[in-house]
Amino acid sequence: MITKGPISKFIEKYYLHFNAAALVDAAKAYEDQLNSGAKMLVSLAGAMSTAEIGKIFAEMIRQDKVHIISCTGANLEEDIMNLVAHSHYERVPNYRDLTPQQEWDLLEKGLNRVTDTCIPEHEAFRRLQKHIYKIWKDAEAKGERYFPHEFMYKMLLSGVLEEYYEIDLKESWMYVAAEKNLPIVVPGWEDSTMGNIFASYVLKGELKASTMKSGIEYMTFLADWYTDNSDNGIGFFQIGGGIAGDFPICVVPMLYQDMERTDTPFWSYFCQISDSTTSYGSYSGAVPNEKITWGKLDINTPKFIIESDATIVAPLIFAYLLNQ
Repeated sequence: MITKGPISKFIEKYYLHFNAAALVDAAKAYEDQLNSGAKMLVSLAGAMSTAEIGKIFAEMIRQDKVHIISCTGANLEEDIMNLVAHSHYERVPNYRDLTPQQEWDLLEKGLNRVTDTCIPEHEAFRRLQKHIYKIWKDAEAKGERYFPHEFMYKMLLSGVLEEYYEIDLKESWMYVAAEKNLPIVVPGWEDSTMGNIFASYVLKGELKASTMKSGIEYMTFLADWYTDNSDNGIGFFQIGGGIAGDFPICVVPMLYQDMERTDTPFWSYFCQISDSTTSYGSYSGAVPNEKITWGKLDINTPKFIIESDATIVAPLIFAYLLNQ
């Protein structure tokens, strides 16, 4: 029998009620899913990569406790930015007190703020830009098309960024995912920094939009993946709200209703960590039972919602799953 470590024992002893209890219940049910042979999708919204979730999420991927990821374009790129420019980031503990002028001063220094952390434009965005542009251009010259995450995988595995590494590779979830060629879907990638940069090259006539595979192609890819991997169930672990969660969860009703594949199984587990106010008028804040009416979850699907800050909750759940 696997022995749990001190973090797991701590939360089992003290996290007994309310959101704390929901955290433990969700972690144990996630573990039950894995033990039963089910696979797990993890969706990443918010600024989890800039919050350095890779320090523990990379190990989740390494130990096969995550089988597919849905994430925003920001999370896709910001893990790599942290990998190559970590020492140039600046933390602003008093971010709540900044004046508009102080915010402007950060902009003029090339520091783009995400809550208490500023991403350095030159060392992060522009350092990646010259390398990813070459990879985009080379693919286009060969008549090849790839998904956004596949281009990122090519850049990481090519070794062109090695001279810039500033953190342990073991703490980059994107690098571990690239090594495993882990499936990723990135809905709405166009609104990310790299998406904006790609669009600028299209506007300048230097790249074709068709070189980048689209969101519809991501959905059809996910539909095929779900169909091929759902024999023992697929769970859904959602960090935050928004498109990273809304896009992939819809694959089940799409297959069931629109493709008329009525033997498509519902998601076998659902957990959302969110500080969005629970409301039926707020899609990200709707309680899980609402998803039953949309054909996403079954009546008997284990359902959990943890109303708290994901930067606090997610590492604790992952630590429990890693027996820490």
